[in-house]
Amino acid sequence: MKRAFILGIATALTSLPAWTQAGSSPSETPPASRLPPTTVLKAEDERVAVIDKAKDSVLAVFASTGKGGGSGVVITADGYALSNFHVARPCGNAMKCGMADGQLYDAVIVGIDPTGDVALIKLFGRDDFPHAELANSDQVRVGDWCFAMGNPFMLSTDFQPTVTYGIVSGVHRYQYPSGTLLEYADCIQIDASINPGNSGGPLFDAEGRLIGINGRGSFEKRGRVNVGVAFAISINQIKNFLGYLRSGRIVDHATLGARVGSDEEGRVVVTDILDNSDAYRRGLHYDDEIVSFGGRPISTANGFKNVLGIYPKGWRIPLSFRQGGKRYDVLVRLRGVHGKEELIKKTKARPRVVPMPIPKPGEKPKKVQPKPDRRPIPTDRIKKTVRPKPPMPEVVKKHFQAKRGYANFYFNRLNRDRVWKAWIAQGDFAGLRGTWTLSGQLEQGGGEFQFQLSDADGLLKLPAGEATWTATDDYSSSLSPPHSGGLLPALSLWRRLAVEGPDRFGDVTYLGLVPLAGHEGLVDVLVGLHKGVECHFLFDPVEGHLLAIEMFPDEDVDPCEIYFSEYRQLDGRFLPGRMEVHVGDDLYGVFRFDEFEFEK
Repeated sequence: MKRAFILGIATALTSLPAWTQAGSSPSETPPASRLPPTTVLKAEDERVAVIDKAKDSVLAVFASTGKGGGSGVVITADGYALSNFHVARPCGNAMKCGMADGQLYDAVIVGIDPTGDVALIKLFGRDDFPHAELANSDQVRVGDWCFAMGNPFMLSTDFQPTVTYGIVSGVHRYQYPSGTLLEYADCIQIDASINPGNSGGPLFDAEGRLIGINGRGSFEKRGRVNVGVAFAISINQIKNFLGYLRSGRIVDHATLGARVGSDEEGRVVVTDILDNSDAYRRGLHYDDEIVSFGGRPISTANGFKNVLGIYPKGWRIPLSFRQGGKRYDVLVRLRGVHGKEELIKKTKARPRVVPMPIPKPGEKPKKVQPKPDRRPIPTDRIKKTVRPKPPMPEVVKKHFQAKRGYANFYFNRLNRDRVWKAWIAQGDFAGLRGTWTLSGQLEQGGGEFQFQLSDADGLLKLPAGEATWTATDDYSSSLSPPHSGGLLPALSLWRRLAVEGPDRFGDVTYLGLVPLAGHEGLVDVLVGLHKGVECHFLFDPVEGHLLAIEMFPDEDVDPCEIYFSEYRQLDGRFLPGRMEVHVGDDLYGVFRFDEFEFEK
């Protein structure tokens, strides 16, 4: 009798899609008490099977020092995993991760998103880790079944994660930073129990697909027990940041450079805007109405904050606004929320954590020591004790490189070299240090053109005349030809990277993955700094072709944008057949290449 009652409740909660007949109305739905026992048992078996499979990718995360930890989830077979920033930061650069197979694996920090409360780590020990399937969290709806897994209260001493089941209580929730750096935008609210130790663990849908990373919860003040309100960072937001996280960076979130509010008619309008922002240069001004952003309709100021919070600094996102009754659709380049040094400073402040000693399978968790007596101690009795940090495991040491502004510079070099090798596989230019001559026809207006590029200077011959450029210690001082944004110095940097490679170019790092207008999917970006300018080189992650160059003479002006297309093979090298040049909203010219000459 007891089992029948429990199965009836379970079916009412979990098996609605399995027994609802097509075409039947809600009033015709049979009550759980009338369901055949086989239907109830089948639904239970399916749910148990989904959870049993999902648990294999779940992590119990521990600091190597034994103080700090939480949960996580593996997302690739080679061991990349997600957790919270507030879980990974106290662990430092190395941590231990227990999995349902009973094994404890070494792991290293890869990249961190302090504002979004996300950390990417890398596990070692195998190349066939069980991993979660990433879902599309934009398809999550209120009322969907979901389950959370992790290591609350250090209960999983055998590394078998705890599971809690519930429904999605809300979507597109915005959680303000409460005295911290962490800001939860566009997150998922659930009623499945999330407690201390669950942080960083996975939120799965009913099919066992990853829809979010659990982070914030509402707890009773004394017992720190969940009261039925918890929040998960959506997996779609994390997808936007994954490329940046793989770069080993401390990642920043984006701002439009404008504030919005609601007017008397309920419209979302611009209440303030920076005149040096890209949005302002694209035509957005005070009192303009925001219609949509990132492809999502905007009806409230809170909704705008939600969608803005899911993007990294530097992305170009579609914005629609209404000005004087006319609608404008533009692409805006997003600024960073923090300055570089400001972000580094804020990430050094370590969140308060509850010590979580690393257990061995089968061991009972150690009790947390009571708080020490905080009464003043006479200064003559104070003895300073420096406790040595535990040695970094050799496998972690091989995969970690410290550099200011990065969580782990090792992975930046790894991805920089990956992109570089894919490009030179399309054609090696290493020995071609003489003058490059590029000739062809102008697509607009006709006529012939010719570029001549060398280490010291550049020349562009057009039917209307010639433009020259001479290399100096500050490339931003001469943006020749006029109105091009610096086409000749930008092409000179293209030649320099091809000939010299990233090690001799200057300072070349991997930025991550960004969207590129007209290209399906995200593209890889290398950032080169040379003689006063920053140059972004955008590559097709599949073909390896160089798709675009963006040269920034200054952060507050429009870059010179060069787009390459129609690649074909010439003398063993893949070279573009077409080049389109833009500056802001203006098209400078379209060049069709007929001939390439490279001096050795």
